[in-house]
Amino acid sequence: MIFQEVVGVSAGGIVVPGYVALQMHEPLRLLGTFIVSFMTYGIIRILSSFMFIYGRRRLVLSILIGFILGYASRQAVLYDFLQVDLQMQAVGFIIPGLIANWMERQGVLKTLLCLLLVASSVRILLMLVTLGEVLHV
Repeated sequence: MIFQEVVGVSAGGIVVPGYVALQMHEPLRLLGTFIVSFMTYGIIRILSSFMFIYGRRRLVLSILIGFILGYASRQAVLYDFLQVDLQMQAVGFIIPGLIANWMERQGVLKTLLCLLLVASSVRILLMLVTLGEVLHV
């Protein structure tokens, strides 16, 4: 909230930077989250070309599509070799939809840069508070 008040750009709300900060030690999950967010953003852009999607309707549709694509990302196995599977799952159930909604509201680049900056700051604060211990959530 402080970053939004000072700079005027949101990092995806209040919850999103915290979730991203807690998952920074798992880059594949973050990549999966951003891929699902981009896909959700693209679907919303396509749907908005022939539907009226704005306000709460856009938020609900973004969360719903993000949830469905995030669920699909949990079911897909990226690599399965010698009983080791790497999964590129999305973080949380509503996080990709919230990121996609903010991408639509203020632009992709602004949202992603702000999100990474705020999440990194939150991660540094968490490391200072926990004396460098990585929190596994």
